[in-house]
Amino acid sequence: MKVVSIVGMTGSGKSEIAGVFEKSGFIRIRFGDITDEEIKKRGLELAEKNERYIRELLRQEYGMPAYAKLNLPRIDSARKHSDVVVDGLYSWEEYTFLKDYYGKDFYVVAVWASPKTRYARLSSRLNRRLTVEEASSRDRAELENINKGGPIAMADFTIINESSLENLKKEARKIIAGLR
Repeated sequence: MKVVSIVGMTGSGKSEIAGVFEKSGFIRIRFGDITDEEIKKRGLELAEKNERYIRELLRQEYGMPAYAKLNLPRIDSARKHSDVVVDGLYSWEEYTFLKDYYGKDFYVVAVWASPKTRYARLSSRLNRRLTVEEASSRDRAELENINKGGPIAMADFTIINESSLENLKKEARKIIAGLR
């Protein structure tokens, strides 16, 4: 069974692509659920400041491949039943951890959108809304502190998401067809 990880900057369309994979029969695992669960466990408010704090804390505790390590049991369990799509690969270390672990069954789909496009989306979305300042700060933190650029550069497939949601979904369906 395949493991396909979706990588991209915040607001690029990762969750939309993961949703297309899920509708095509992949089991979806969202790496960010680990952050959300830890925030709830600690009684913190779900906000960018607390999310960043937890992400950095987990990486201090488990190393840079923290999210890959923490989600590995969920991925392996799901993989017994179906191909898996990972919504939200973050770091170079997570990429290399999963690539070493799954080998030829591991694929990466990068989704790219310009900062201008992403920031407009993020400031108007209903859930997990970010201001331009928060989004820009998160971009810097993800590029400088968690090495997010590497998996984007090494992706097996790249989707440019500067137009419509329908076009994004069409491009995702092309990749799925190519993987089957």
